[in-house]
Amino acid sequence: MIVLTLGIGVVLSFIFFIYISNKPTSYTLTALSLLLAIVSMVFIIKNDRDHYGMKQVTTTTTTQIYPVGNKQMQMLLYQPIGTANKHQVYIYQKQHDSKKKSHTQTTDTTNKVVKVNGSTHLVTNTTRWEYKNDAAKFWFGIAGENHKFVKRQNIFYVNHSVQVLSVKQAKALKKVMASKSYQSKLKVQAKAFITKQVMAAMKKDPTMSAADRAKVTKQAQAEFQAQAVKNVLKQIQK
Repeated sequence: MIVLTLGIGVVLSFIFFIYISNKPTSYTLTALSLLLAIVSMVFIIKNDRDHYGMKQVTTTTTTQIYPVGNKQMQMLLYQPIGTANKHQVYIYQKQHDSKKKSHTQTTDTTNKVVKVNGSTHLVTNTTRWEYKNDAAKFWFGIAGENHKFVKRQNIFYVNHSVQVLSVKQAKALKKVMASKSYQSKLKVQAKAFITKQVMAAMKKDPTMSAADRAKVTKQAQAEFQAQAVKNVLKQIQK
C-alpha cells in the first residue's frame, strides 16, 4: 500500500501543478502531494533499511539426529570453513542406518556443541522478520519482507560417548586404527587387560559362573576399546 501511496502522491503533484490554473491552489495541492510522496518514500526506505514496522521472531525446532560411524566409534564431525577455524559445518545423520550425511548451513549460522547424558539431538533456533501487526503488513506487505530469514543457531546436544572430531582428525583416527602393526599391538594389550579384569573379578567372587565371566569379559573389551580410542584421539588432537 505504501508504494501505491507514493505513486498517488507523484501523479497528483503532476496533475495539480499542470492542470490547475489557480496558482495558489495549484502550489498548495502540489506541495501536499509531494509531501505525501516524500513521506511515503521515507517510510519505504525505513522499512527496507531498518525493517520499520517489523520485529524479529525466533522459532525453535528439535530434531533427533544420529552420529556418524558405528557402535565402536560414534562421531559428530565438523569441517572448518576458512583457515582461522572460526566457523564450522557439522556433519551428522538424520536416520540411524542412513548412508546419506546431512550438514549444517554455511551462512548466517552459528553452531554450538553441548555434551549430555541423554540422547543426541539438534535444537535449531531460527530468527526471521515478521510484521508487528496487520496495519504494518497492510502498508508494507508488498515489499515481501515478511518471514525474511535473519539468522540461525544450531545447538548439538551430544551424548558423552560421541566423539566430536574434525573431518581431518576422523581420517587420521581411521588410518591409525586400521594399521596392522597397531592392531597387532592392540591385540596383545587387550588380551592382557581383559585377563587382568577377569582375574580380579574371580578373586572377588571365586564362585563366578561362566555367564558372569563372559559378562565381565565383554565389559572389559568395551572398556579397553574406549580407552584405546581415547589414547589415539589424544595423539591426533595435539
